Amino acid sequence: MPLLETVEKHSAENPTHSVIWLHGLGADGNDFVPIIPVLSAPDWPPLRFVFPHAPVMPVTVNGGMAMRAWYDIKGMDIADKQDEDGIRASMQAVEALIEREIERGVPAGRIVLAGFSQGGAIALSLGLRLERQLAGIVALSTYLPLADALADERSKANAGTPIFWGHGSQDPVVPQALGERSRDALQALGYAVAWHSYPMAHQVSGEEIADLKTWLGPRLAGADAATAIGG
Repeated sequence: MPLLETVEKHSAENPTHSVIWLHGLGADGNDFVPIIPVLSAPDWPPLRFVFPHAPVMPVTVNGGMAMRAWYDIKGMDIADKQDEDGIRASMQAVEALIEREIERGVPAGRIVLAGFSQGGAIALSLGLRLERQLAGIVALSTYLPLADALADERSKANAGTPIFWGHGSQDPVVPQALGERSRDALQALGYAVAWHSYPMAHQVSGEEIADLKTWLGPRLAGADAATAIGG
């Protein structure tokens, strides 16, 4: 399988840490590039931001129109009739990007896996199953797909990996109630979820990015520090 095409930006030369950020349905890797200046801090270690482009595929809920998507959405209830094959294929494709970061000298404990909406669903699904411990998982305006399988498939390596979850209370695409159910399911399995709700729709906000920046900074010390800090 060829590697996904990506947009890459460095906060400084010779990056020692990486953030892999997955966009939402119909967007592409350029979508979150503008957040880098407001998300990064000058005292952080050099970062490589990796923004992959999802594959182009027909999306049932949009009349079969082909667009960038991490998996198919088959109905208006996004958690129903889940495209398990598509979800698992995207997990495999993103895992290959994590392996490439490791090959480029950034260990898994210095990698944060982040995503918005569909991208957040893949970040959660992969991050909690990955056999390499990550520095953190960021889930924005999303939910946990394949939830019933997680208890059997989850990895001990990321059992203590902290999760930042931001959600809009007025989200019409991924209702906050769905996000809350996913959060509760993860907490019931012992995951440290830092939950943040914002008065917004299906989007990101300045307040959310500021909270993420506060949460993210300590995680850039690596897996040991991140595990010690918790959620």
